[in-house]
Amino acid sequence: MKKLIVVAGVLIAVVAAAFIGMRIYTKSFSPEGNAVYSQDSINIEVSYGRPYKKNRQIFGGLVPYGEVWRTGANEPTTFTTNVDLMIGSEKLPKGTYSLFTIPEKDSWNIIFNSNIPGWGVNFSGEAAREPSTDVVNVEVSAISTKSTFEQFTIDFEQMHNEIDMILMWDQTLVVVPMHEAN
Repeated sequence: MKKLIVVAGVLIAVVAAAFIGMRIYTKSFSPEGNAVYSQDSINIEVSYGRPYKKNRQIFGGLVPYGEVWRTGANEPTTFTTNVDLMIGSEKLPKGTYSLFTIPEKDSWNIIFNSNIPGWGVNFSGEAAREPSTDVVNVEVSAISTKSTFEQFTIDFEQMHNEIDMILMWDQTLVVVPMHEAN
């Protein structure tokens, strides 16, 4: 019985060490990033993995058109807001959400989901999204640029009474307009 407990303990330690090592190894290729918007009473933060282009075709290649993408790398991208927001015509209540997207050549679906999985993809490599827990799903335009963005970046800009969340990678720029809900 003692031998079984020792073997089980060693096995658990090896699996835990392998898991931690894998997380550290994968994050070295896609470091963590944060985009923060803080003005007046509005605080928004996006935490995400920032993969690099590395001479790859990104959209329509590494990130296929028409398929759910975890919108970054490694852990799921999270979006936290301390106020209710209007995104398109849909209301996003204050809270923390996972952020998924469905890229197409000329438009993207932006999805805020109340379930935050432990990892951005499941064992089959698909985005770990549960559609039944989608809170907001809006379509926005995708803009082709002449400039190339080597590393995936999310940023915020204030435009009049609107907050724009901007997603940039490769030669694609996506603007997600939002404002505080009344």
